[in-house]
Amino acid sequence: MSHKIMIVDDETDYLEVMGKFFRRRKVDFESATSCMEALDLLGKGCFDVVIMDVSMPGKDGLACMAEMKTVQPELEVIILTGHGSLNTGLLGMRQGAFDYCLKPVDFDELLEKITLAREKAATRGHG
Repeated sequence: MSHKIMIVDDETDYLEVMGKFFRRRKVDFESATSCMEALDLLGKGCFDVVIMDVSMPGKDGLACMAEMKTVQPELEVIILTGHGSLNTGLLGMRQGAFDYCLKPVDFDELLEKITLAREKAATRGHG
């Protein structure tokens, strides 16, 4: 199983900051700036965790997550939501997200959630 993550966020500056954090920790990742781009990446490779911003132009993160899960049902998604929208994070979990983080993200907390999501995916893969 691949241990690659996908980061989906339309804010390129934010993607850059997250990318630097993950590179420093030797985490293999790819990034997308839209749902269309994310679905394209999903079609080309295997990902075990997707970090998905909710607020994006076009298809929002929750709609995109639903579409991605039709392609890869076992995909674990961690929702990123800004402006203290706790309800959006909870809604995402009810719709199948593994967990959520509020922006600005505590990167160490995010890394912990990624580890837990990977463990869940690995356990299911061997079940």
